[in-house]
Amino acid sequence: MKKSVLAIAILILTAVIINSCSSYKRKYSEVVIWQLADPGMLNPYLAHDNISPDINNNLFQALLNFDFRTLKLVPVLADSMPVVKTDSAGRMLITYELRKEAKWDNGTPVTAKDVEFTLKVIKNPLVNDEAYKTYFDLVSDIILYNDNPRKFTIVYNEKYALAVIATGTDVFVLPEYAYDSNKYMQSFTVKQMHNDTSLAHDPKMAAFAKEYNSEKFSRNPKYISGSGAYHFVEWTTGQRVVLEKKTNWWGESLNGTNCFFEAYPSKLIYQTINDMTTALVSLKAGNLDALNFIKPADFSELPKSEKFMANFNTYQPLRLAYTYLGINMASPKFTDVRTRKAMAYLVNVTRIIKDVYYGYAKQVTGAISPMDSMNYNYAIKPYEFNIDSAKALLAAAGWKDSDGDGILDKVIDGKETDFTIDFYVPSGSEQRKTVGLMFKEEARKVGIMVEIKQQENNVFLESLATHNFEMYMGGWVIQPGPQDYKQIFYTTSALNKGSNFTNFGNAQSDALIDSIRTELDPVKQSGMLKRLQVIMHDQCGYIFMFAQESLVAISKKYSNVYSSPISPYYWEAGFKASSDK
Repeated sequence: MKKSVLAIAILILTAVIINSCSSYKRKYSEVVIWQLADPGMLNPYLAHDNISPDINNNLFQALLNFDFRTLKLVPVLADSMPVVKTDSAGRMLITYELRKEAKWDNGTPVTAKDVEFTLKVIKNPLVNDEAYKTYFDLVSDIILYNDNPRKFTIVYNEKYALAVIATGTDVFVLPEYAYDSNKYMQSFTVKQMHNDTSLAHDPKMAAFAKEYNSEKFSRNPKYISGSGAYHFVEWTTGQRVVLEKKTNWWGESLNGTNCFFEAYPSKLIYQTINDMTTALVSLKAGNLDALNFIKPADFSELPKSEKFMANFNTYQPLRLAYTYLGINMASPKFTDVRTRKAMAYLVNVTRIIKDVYYGYAKQVTGAISPMDSMNYNYAIKPYEFNIDSAKALLAAAGWKDSDGDGILDKVIDGKETDFTIDFYVPSGSEQRKTVGLMFKEEARKVGIMVEIKQQENNVFLESLATHNFEMYMGGWVIQPGPQDYKQIFYTTSALNKGSNFTNFGNAQSDALIDSIRTELDPVKQSGMLKRLQVIMHDQCGYIFMFAQESLVAISKKYSNVYSSPISPYYWEAGFKASSDK
């Protein structure tokens, strides 16, 4: 499961790079892929952006993953789907066996000891991987087998509905020899780390975390190593990240098994261009081979160009993602749910989809994709744009223009407070800024002053994680299969820079999320998921808006190209140049 946290917002940089593409001369067998910004970190557990995972997928491998072509959960490092059992104590036992072909870069086999080490990394209380810890808080042990170094059993101390998906898609196995040369983590067991909270103060635990959290294992090609088909060889800030195909990669013999064993380009070059107009010009000039997130206005014009259509194929898969406006429920201005609902009535989603996104989006009412027809709650009706409804709710919540200056005010904590809103968007995102300006205009009509605040992406994410905002426009990317809503919507996930940015939740919603996590009956779980969507809708910490189509163009010089609802909406390692056919 690719973590939702990895996908928040559209990532951008403030410096405009005009000529970065022209500075790199490439071979025909290399693929140049556009990226809007530099990745956060080339480390599967520390990255908190939505660019890093797309690159990391070619460096590191999970036990299982969702095939980009079929959307089915398939074995990658595991040689088959796991065996799942429940013992007499009610524990879930998830047993895997690794592929016998799997090798590290030093030629040694990938073993269960590496999986054990990876679990220790995830559960180390000082490692900055809060988005992953949620999925492994119930993992109490791992069982290794002396007669088979490739076999292991991950133990959950109670039922967990996502046990297979979490252990399969979230365990990007790391080579212990490369990431813990000092053998700090060999002093601990998974069982011990699960039971002993005092280990956060252990010097060896701290020493490992300090080194692992450092730039060394996130940016330095000398120390970044995985079992994937590519090496990381270059990162030129603000320009490109380059991956190079490994010689005699172990996965070559499994070509055709699933998309994760398709690796044809000699290099994958991720080119940073943070101005979308410049990116499209670069694509048309042949300096890029693949471009996603094309601006809707531009995408609608592409079919009119015979030259463009002769050289590129276009795709528009509906994303497994959703876009929303977030409200800080802990802000004194927004503690009253009537005020939050008033904001929802000021958002003209229909007009936004039509005028800003040119119809390339589908309205949604919750955190589940409408592609998940079993669990999406179609009974929830969206908040329709209605100025009068907003005014009535604001008045009921105590907002009025007491001094006649045209701005609503209210006494909060003994002080008369004007209704102003700082509305955050990441710098350079024209569409999100436009949405913010549309909201600003409608809010002005009811006496609310909105100031649009643009921030460089890393600063923007920090503002959200520290709850230093009143409203913002954001988005989450999700993957096929069930989700664990504890990561984003549990009350404790608002702490320690967790992903619950809006401070959503209470005892009722926490209890329901706990029940969803442990319910193995899909029908019963579906009913719970629909109730959770109702609570989200009623509490209105999120104003759910739409799921976008990903607007993609890919050069026709490649075969084996297919679009996917999974980010980045194609599998670039599968592109085959004409000479490779």
